[in-house]
Amino acid sequence: MARIDHTDLDVLPLCLGGNIFGWTADEPESFAVLDAYAGAGGNFIDTADSYSAWAPGNQGGESEHVIGNWMAERGNRDEVVLATKVGSIGGLSAANVRDRVEASLRRLQTDHIDLLYAHKDDPDTPFEETLTAFGELIAGGKVRYIAASNLKADRLAQALAVSDREGLPRYVALQPHYNLVERERYEGELESLCEREGLACVPYYGLAKGFLSGKYRSGGPDPETHRGSLSGTAYLENPRALGVLERLDQIAADHGVPVAAVALAWLAAQPTVVAPIASARNPEQLAELLASVSLDLSEDELARLSS
Repeated sequence: MARIDHTDLDVLPLCLGGNIFGWTADEPESFAVLDAYAGAGGNFIDTADSYSAWAPGNQGGESEHVIGNWMAERGNRDEVVLATKVGSIGGLSAANVRDRVEASLRRLQTDHIDLLYAHKDDPDTPFEETLTAFGELIAGGKVRYIAASNLKADRLAQALAVSDREGLPRYVALQPHYNLVERERYEGELESLCEREGLACVPYYGLAKGFLSGKYRSGGPDPETHRGSLSGTAYLENPRALGVLERLDQIAADHGVPVAAVALAWLAAQPTVVAPIASARNPEQLAELLASVSLDLSEDELARLSS
């Protein structure tokens, strides 16, 4: 297990992404994945109030609804570190934060959220207003810890400064877009800020929309996918990404593990990263992800991938 600093949250260093629950995975399929993850010792589940509002016929909250039903049926809420997000729908005003959290709690069938993310920046709402609302939720026992997602370094620094100056709750984690082929957004100023301020990094798109699982290949058949713009086919036009995949193939073959496991193990080994996020449509896909947890890459292998 890995500890998120400044909390008492111990998590498996692989966070199960819930973005496909209620979308490309229906409830029985989602339950199978969740059961397999919990059965392997997994306890860190990530979702959002907006998942999956982008799908035809959906309004958002479908993923939370599925996860809530699963926890209720299994009676395992206390065994789960549950992360969700607000702010993608309606922004981060105090009123919207309160309303959206209450709706999330109802869908999740729980009285508290372990880690609540501000899903994306809302420049129209002062940090003081959002953080005060978060503080009230923490004081009321509805939220345990707060975190940020998709904040640039300057804005994250401003939020932390407001927390320190005003005595308001402080973000303990950041969820950025970060993986072996998308490194510029995080590495550098943002990574240094997280390291300096003690924030855990919980990156999303850990497999670059599936590209780093190896299922997308130049000249190969298109894999069955319902992910649309969330698929990794665009990386097939990126020579550097193809070079990364070739090196992943080599290291995966050396260890006798899936390509996805190597990509996630590299990510988990990076400074500040506590648990990459990845999703699976079935237990077979999940097994490929879980192999990353016990995979110990050598310094040479990490360097070969990083270069």
